[in-house]
Amino acid sequence: MDIQPIAYFRSPFTSKFGLPRQSGIVETLHGRIELTRDYATPEALRGLEEYDFIWLIWGFSENVDARKHPTVRPPLLGGNERVGVWATRSPFRPNNLGLSSVRIVAVRPEDGVVEVAGADLMDGTPIYDIKPYLAYVDSHPGARGGFTDRKQWQRLEVVIPDELTKTLSPQIVQTLTDALALDPRPHYHDDPDRQYVMPFDGYEVVFCVDGNMLYVKKIIPCIAVPEKK
Repeated sequence: MDIQPIAYFRSPFTSKFGLPRQSGIVETLHGRIELTRDYATPEALRGLEEYDFIWLIWGFSENVDARKHPTVRPPLLGGNERVGVWATRSPFRPNNLGLSSVRIVAVRPEDGVVEVAGADLMDGTPIYDIKPYLAYVDSHPGARGGFTDRKQWQRLEVVIPDELTKTLSPQIVQTLTDALALDPRPHYHDDPDRQYVMPFDGYEVVFCVDGNMLYVKKIIPCIAVPEKK
């Protein structure tokens, strides 16, 4: 089966580092779906404004050449315990397909764009299909969640000095704070002196973590690299 993207995603996250590990856990994170030329018509989006959520079927485009295994080590388990790939939402899957539920913010049929919130897709991610979320069949209250029922993400307390956010909008600051609180580091890292750099919305965010505290040290505008002619 040959499948082609019907849209591409636009996000403040231009790399995998720092992306929310699940959709919906950073509700303040906004992005947009840009339909390709063949589907960027008002007819293709007709009726979508009547829904609150949609499912996105998309591609782990950065993992195409990565080695795949029948077992993986989920970060939630500390990266040390292996479980079957089908019992996880690991991005290292045989067919590199992802599934996310996102909230619709606005539908712009004239532009072929759907603005959404809560996505866990990086900028440029190919989207292969869009389906409406139907609460009466897609929601299963009380369903078991495997190891996620036993382990919960420990959120960090994020400290960003006011002088670093003067040029940022309150929404961007809130989204950045919410994303950093999820601890973007690999879970086997525990060095309070180590600094990390996370690309976000045209900036490089430099931070370190000490215990349950995350300290932002710098927020530096990214330097655009001129295209070769």
